[in-house]
Amino acid sequence: MFGIGMWELGFILIIVLIIFGAGKLPEIGTGMGKAIRNFKGATSDSEKKEHEKIDDKSNA
Repeated sequence: MFGIGMWELGFILIIVLIIFGAGKLPEIGTGMGKAIRNFKGATSDSEKKEHEKIDDKSNA
């Protein structure tokens, strides 16, 4: 997975736990999930608009 092994992922998780603490991890996960969802929605909206522009140009 992206050239990262299990040891590296474990090390990153330990550093994140030290920095943010166990109580903040659910909030961070929720925030990241919302950000990813918004990004996917924005990209799909822009793709729809591009398809509509292409259709309008071909119909004209």
